[in-house]
Amino acid sequence: MTVSGDEIEVGVGPWPGEWPADPRFDPELLAQGDRRNVVDRYRYWRREAVVADLDERRHDFHVAIENWQHDLNIGTVVRNANAFLAAEVHIVGRRRWNRRGAMVTDRYQHVRHHETIEEFVAWAHVQELPVVGIDNLPGAHPMEAVTLPRRCVLLFGQEGPGLSDVARASCDEVFSIAQYGSTRSINAGVASGIAMHAWIRAHAGPPPPEAPPASEDLDGKAVRPAG
Repeated sequence: MTVSGDEIEVGVGPWPGEWPADPRFDPELLAQGDRRNVVDRYRYWRREAVVADLDERRHDFHVAIENWQHDLNIGTVVRNANAFLAAEVHIVGRRRWNRRGAMVTDRYQHVRHHETIEEFVAWAHVQELPVVGIDNLPGAHPMEAVTLPRRCVLLFGQEGPGLSDVARASCDEVFSIAQYGSTRSINAGVASGIAMHAWIRAHAGPPPPEAPPASEDLDGKAVRPAG
């Protein structure tokens, strides 16, 4: 990261010296620098190479969210799914969704669309994936007292109404997230992060070690440590 005055520049500059021969590296990024919001492991990599590497390590849970009213939380759900390496994100309802909150992480995350809850549930049953609703509903089991299934789809409703009636009826289980303040609910973006991290704590090991960071010296020249 380079700081110039009040401006913070993310990433690294052009690759110094001879370029690596590894086909995962992108010649344009090597020449111009890599300012993407990616971990150091993927600096200068082609997008397709990043996705292929992630596909080797994706977790066994999926994430789904209903989209009947263009919920702005969907972008956050996708970003969280990328951070916790979900197998796929499923958009149920309207195909179009606001991608701004995803911060371009949808380029690295598999996203599938289903027209209806019934279509989505049929897909989940074929995959033998239990549908786990996350909503503070009467009769829901506290997430703090259970272990999420290793293979499952975590289903979230929209801001405000939560899971639709047909979605609630389609869930194999419904879990709630404990709240202690005055608000009735938390938004789907926050709830998704809490639920995914609960899955991570139960089933995932530590993330892979970072590659040596590609950094910049005081003159702005890119420097990559050996090793």
